[in-house]
Amino acid sequence: MSANLTGHLSPDDPGLSPVTRAIVALRGPIVETWMNEVRSTVPQARELPVPILENTVPAYFDTLAALLTPGYSARVLTDLGAVASEHGGERARMTLYDATAVIHELQIFRDVLLRELERHGVTLEEAQRATVYAHVDATIRESANAFTVVQAALREQYVATMAHDLRTPLSTAQMAAEMINHTSNDPNARRFAEKIVASTQRIDGMTRELLDRIAFCKTGPVKLRIDRVDLAALVRDIAQSAEVFHPVELAIEADPVEGWWCLEALRRAIENLVNNAIKYGAREPAIRLSVSTTVERVQVMVHNQGPPIAPEDSESIFQLYRRAGSQGLGDSLGEGWGLGLPYVRRVAEAHGGSVLMSSSVEDGTVFVIDLPTDARPFAGAPTAA
Repeated sequence: MSANLTGHLSPDDPGLSPVTRAIVALRGPIVETWMNEVRSTVPQARELPVPILENTVPAYFDTLAALLTPGYSARVLTDLGAVASEHGGERARMTLYDATAVIHELQIFRDVLLRELERHGVTLEEAQRATVYAHVDATIRESANAFTVVQAALREQYVATMAHDLRTPLSTAQMAAEMINHTSNDPNARRFAEKIVASTQRIDGMTRELLDRIAFCKTGPVKLRIDRVDLAALVRDIAQSAEVFHPVELAIEADPVEGWWCLEALRRAIENLVNNAIKYGAREPAIRLSVSTTVERVQVMVHNQGPPIAPEDSESIFQLYRRAGSQGLGDSLGEGWGLGLPYVRRVAEAHGGSVLMSSSVEDGTVFVIDLPTDARPFAGAPTAA
């Protein structure tokens, strides 16, 4: 159930085709080979720590492999786009990549995947090979587009911050000029002071206009207090609280799952997802809450059954003051998604991580928070949410 979004499809899953199981069994060595080749050929990747370089690639790998199981789920096509977009967005926020580097590393992924499958004796039929090529090409387009969009949003935030900060020295200069104008007996000094006042007022007006034109998030950055956290204990505690209102099925891969994160920010983010699952999901089936790990990263997944989120709303639900469209459950209840999901994304991104979402009638709705195990090097990372 949505194990592809955490990079944990099982090669023993009888519901997967033989070729998908064979590919999934090679996930570890193929991803490692890809990382080594990216480091050696993409200059911006050479110094990236493992959890940032690896990013959501295990989830992408499994989702791509799942496409080779006929009828596995129509959902994986949507999942592939979601993972591709998150990958591009995280590259914009967490690396010095440009769009060319994003494209290059995904081309390397395609070449490494096909080469290593052949080397390990996994033969793809012509149609399967064409599927891989087509969807990797689609991934390149979506990742590059997401990279561009997020990079533009970060530039916008930077400009807005600079414009806001400029107003303090402008105000100081204006007050000083006004004081000179009122206290000086020198006509020339007063005349120059008046020009300074007029100029600072014009600049302040332009700054105000710039701020008004920029859709800048006024909630400020997420403040993190990074400490040693047992994520398994945190999720267990959240599950116990939620069980008062709704059945919860808990699945924890290991105990403890320790790392360096902000306890309170993660608690609030996960509680937001659980509360949404209770509020918008079906009444009877249990919510599934799980914790799993990949190389130097950890995933928290919240799953519920119920009416799906429409594909066209998959991004807007993470934006401040945006509402799900008419096909989304939030709108059917006559209420929007509030600030909860934007906060979840901001918390994940501030830890150097991502949020993945998948929703369909057949499989319900899944949110995955994917984080580096040690967020200390990335604390306060820029967020586009």
